[in-house]
Amino acid sequence: MPGARTAPGEIDDQLLGTSPADETADAVRRERLLVPRQRGSLGLAERTPAWQRTYVQKIVATDAVSAALAAFVGFFARFNEAPADLTLTSGRAVVACAVLLPVLWVVAMGALRTYEPRFLGVGSEEFHRVLTAGLAVVALVGTSSWAFGLEIARGYVVVAFPIAILLTLIGRYALRQQLHARRTRGEAGQTVVAVGHRAAVAGMARQLHRASYHGMRIVGACVPGGRGSEDDDAELRELGIPVIGSLDDVRHAVTSVDADVVAVTSCPELDGPGLRRLGWELEATRADLVVAPALTEVIGPRVAIRPVCGLPLLHVERPELEGVRRLAKTTVDRVSAGLALVLLSPLFLALAVAIKLDSKGPVFFQQQRVGKDGKTFPMMKFRSMVTDAEKLLIDLRHSTDGNGVLFKMKVDPRITRIGRVLRRYSIDELPQLINVVRGEMSLVGPRPPLQKEVDEYGFDMRRRLLVKPGLTGLWQINGRSDLDWDESVRLDVRYVENWSFTFDFMILWKTAGAVLRGRGAY
Repeated sequence: MPGARTAPGEIDDQLLGTSPADETADAVRRERLLVPRQRGSLGLAERTPAWQRTYVQKIVATDAVSAALAAFVGFFARFNEAPADLTLTSGRAVVACAVLLPVLWVVAMGALRTYEPRFLGVGSEEFHRVLTAGLAVVALVGTSSWAFGLEIARGYVVVAFPIAILLTLIGRYALRQQLHARRTRGEAGQTVVAVGHRAAVAGMARQLHRASYHGMRIVGACVPGGRGSEDDDAELRELGIPVIGSLDDVRHAVTSVDADVVAVTSCPELDGPGLRRLGWELEATRADLVVAPALTEVIGPRVAIRPVCGLPLLHVERPELEGVRRLAKTTVDRVSAGLALVLLSPLFLALAVAIKLDSKGPVFFQQQRVGKDGKTFPMMKFRSMVTDAEKLLIDLRHSTDGNGVLFKMKVDPRITRIGRVLRRYSIDELPQLINVVRGEMSLVGPRPPLQKEVDEYGFDMRRRLLVKPGLTGLWQINGRSDLDWDESVRLDVRYVENWSFTFDFMILWKTAGAVLRGRGAY
């Protein structure tokens, strides 16, 4: 009522969203929220796993060594003195550079938060911050030299700092690859308690399993109502995820399994106040809280936090399907593909001879595929099968290892001897560079579909046709033929929604490793 006085404690009840009618529940809730204040916050050492501390220490040491090497190279490149020719003065200068630059370098990396665990191991944010820190050091040294009249040779700065950035990036990438290798062996990971509805938890578990290099493993789930019947929990049980509580038991569940992370999926029951209270409860544990928004396929620069009237709103940019950057992408694709064709022409000639000697038939195989806006085009490949492969397919359809829509066989009798090698390393795809030059395909994009696939598309799937198909893409670096139909479509739509030059470069970079591993290539 207006003008009514509020009794002590009622303000807290209103802020926390509690009901004064249920004193027992109120008391339990208050006890949970007050635990962090009574116990005090956990120290950094208590919250950080041992492997993570060791990993950060290795990164710091690698950064320091990279800066020291860059200091030596920069000094000798600038002053043209071999170590044997150093005078006392120049020797002191070398030592000073080798000591000061690593210290300044590590401090700058720490100031730009490149050692925070959440930025390490996956994603491009770590490398972006390293570049930013390196440029900041260059700007700081240049500004200080001008402001205080310091005699710092410009040639030294131009040589040493780019080398320091390059060596730092290489060192961090090497350590990341070692970490990924450990995680695929089940080491150096983080245990996760997933919170949300059963279907959402199961979907998250499948995605984490496919990307094991992220090192996150769900060890339990807290779902509305807690443990249900065998039929209710059957899907989670098949994935090896036990239901260990309800939405009110998250803190107890985290403590019982000693979880590193609490991952909240889309869950209407955990609205703003509920999620805030969960964060307060977890202050007494070492678990980090992460939230998977409903907009899971929109990533990167398209999403930003936009504060409006005190509310942290997610601002989602429109996907770039047209415009100057798309024109730039087309230009880069065509020029790069043209150069690649020139450089690879000797290989093309050798492969043509090998295909002709191995079996009868043409060197190239053309198949109608669906491109941008639903227009068909003849996609080119090196022939890897016998000439009557389509006729033989009728007798082999019952032996498919495909995803329900596409026919695939791990041991396909129609493939020639040279064809097995071509498919194993995706060499048979190289003639698609001609399609890229002709403007029918891009270097990176969704997988070029057959017309029979397009005929089965739903509304979401048709977004794949808004851009040109690609010589490589997310499907190429995530398993190729091992992917099921839904997953391959999801990856293609994800690319369409989040295209950028950085995204393309990342996919091209990872394609080399995927081709060498040969996973899903059959």
